[in-house]
Amino acid sequence: MKVILTEDVKKLGQKGDIVEVANGYGRNYLIPRGMAEEATKEKIKEIKEKNVSQEKKKEREKSEAEELKARIDGKSVTIKARTGSSEKLFGAVTSKEISDILQEELGVSIDKKKIDVPEPIKNLGEHQVRIKLFPEVQAEVKVIVASE
Repeated sequence: MKVILTEDVKKLGQKGDIVEVANGYGRNYLIPRGMAEEATKEKIKEIKEKNVSQEKKKEREKSEAEELKARIDGKSVTIKARTGSSEKLFGAVTSKEISDILQEELGVSIDKKKIDVPEPIKNLGEHQVRIKLFPEVQAEVKVIVASE
């Protein structure tokens, strides 16, 4: 029996997969629990169309990420921060602050969750920050921390 999974099932497949299962397993376990639905020709066609549109969307997002990488890769931004006597910062420079300064200086809106700061920035100077624009597309930005 062919079924379309409506949620991830361990050792069977992920949501949207079309899998072959035993009749009893499909009719008595997967379908009544809402984990799958019977794979009819119409449903299979619908799933394939949905997959095609998702692939197109993914390609479009990847090309947008590549364009964004070309605009910001290798650029540098300067953040002013309060410091103590030994050039240590009061607090640390956060990914939110980096996101705000990228918006301000480069005109690029980047979610703070996509900014990868390997360790907290607590000193003055230059720091390399990686920005994950897409799973395969990453940009490097130099963050210069200066005292106010």
